[in-house]
Amino acid sequence: MEAASVSASSLIRVAGLSGSLRKSSYNRGLIRSAIEISKTSINGLQIEYIDISPLPLLNTDLECEGSFPPAIEAFRQKILEADSILFASPEYNYSFTAPLKNAIDWASRPPNVWADKAAAIVSAGGDFGGGRSQYHLRQVGVYLDLHFINKPEFFLNAFQPPAKFDSDGNLIDEQAKERLKEVLLSLQAFSLKLHRKQ
Repeated sequence: MEAASVSASSLIRVAGLSGSLRKSSYNRGLIRSAIEISKTSINGLQIEYIDISPLPLLNTDLECEGSFPPAIEAFRQKILEADSILFASPEYNYSFTAPLKNAIDWASRPPNVWADKAAAIVSAGGDFGGGRSQYHLRQVGVYLDLHFINKPEFFLNAFQPPAKFDSDGNLIDEQAKERLKEVLLSLQAFSLKLHRKQ
């Protein structure tokens, strides 16, 4: 596998991962909204949604002489080719979700394809808006050598009026979209800065 490099036009390629597998998930909605914002409002930022639902549960018996099952190989290649990562995850039991942890673990198998990438986290949910999931994910990121932006933080209480999402899980709140755009701009700037140092 060949590592990603920023093109001459300074295009930042972002892998967008949702910790929720539900099609109308609010967190998948955040990724969809981020993709739309990047296409219409931010030059030089390209976000691709990476579906983690096909990944089998981590089982090293599935590894064979340094190779992985096709779904895992394809996923790892997508992460390797990305310049940075955008995570969106609800909060389950004060942490991020099992499907996301599974994806993280597969991509961290040697060689770790998360290393030295910029990353950002957004979340939607009740109460704290998924905030505790973000802090736990940041802890995991330390071992993975992921470099998270610190600010702005994005936690969205999805159940507080006025409505933040429609019935299909699409983000409809304009203020939240503007906040999400600020996260993406910060991720883009940090990604460029990180690559200049490498």
